[in-house]
Amino acid sequence: MIRILTDTASDFDLEEAASLGITVIPMEITIGDQSYRDRYDITPDRFYELLIESSELPHTSQINSYTFEQEFEKIHEAGDSAVVILLSSKLSGTYQNAVIAAQDYDEIRVVDSRNGSIGEQILVRYALMLRDKGRSLDDMVHRLEVRRNQVRILALLDTLEYVKKGGRMGAAAAAFGTLLSIKPVLTLENGKLKVLGKARGSRMGNNLLNTEIGKTGIESRLPAAVAYSGLDHRKLDHYIEDSRPIWEGVIKDLPMSQLGSTIGTHAGPGTIVVAYFMKQ
Repeated sequence: MIRILTDTASDFDLEEAASLGITVIPMEITIGDQSYRDRYDITPDRFYELLIESSELPHTSQINSYTFEQEFEKIHEAGDSAVVILLSSKLSGTYQNAVIAAQDYDEIRVVDSRNGSIGEQILVRYALMLRDKGRSLDDMVHRLEVRRNQVRILALLDTLEYVKKGGRMGAAAAAFGTLLSIKPVLTLENGKLKVLGKARGSRMGNNLLNTEIGKTGIESRLPAAVAYSGLDHRKLDHYIEDSRPIWEGVIKDLPMSQLGSTIGTHAGPGTIVVAYFMKQ
């Protein structure tokens, strides 16, 4: 049997992942002097409560090689093989640690998603499709490495506070942006964050998201997903309703996720994320 593994940066709900037969390995998050396994020891809701209360950003840690070795040994002993799809190597050392751990296991293949959050998640969902079609291990890896270049993730930030705390924007620029209600739209290109544009207010931000989606189109045969950060998904609900013509009749299933601590630490609450495969 071919198993599929990923990390909690993919923002899978653990119950859904278990029902799909996906093993989700936790990243670690440290808040103050307390460390947690993302989603296992701390729920996303509790994480956002602590994030809002804290004056400093939490610290996220990569998954070490020993943790991967333990998982890979279980697979080896069961006589199975596995595809391991992980957070972009440009954002974390997790991928490289998995590659090191997999050196002694011929039946393990590690794939750099070159993405994160639901961008990584839809690549995992694509791997499920391939497994269900009976593809071989090497064929799955080849197709994943080709298709990952089609994945596009777009994030509309509601606040610049956490970008400022993370040192990615100066305090004066963040304050000015907040005053003007600036909502930046970010993406990942070649595994690295890139600002695509900035809008004034949530409605203009939603329009900018839709404009960017329109530039590439959506590959309707492949998975797509949406996500939100914070304690409720009302902003995402409003976005989906406002952009119904983009998704309706194009994507049969549009799963909704809540960003966990790995990505939510830097996005802050109120973020809207969409991920899809671009048309070729």
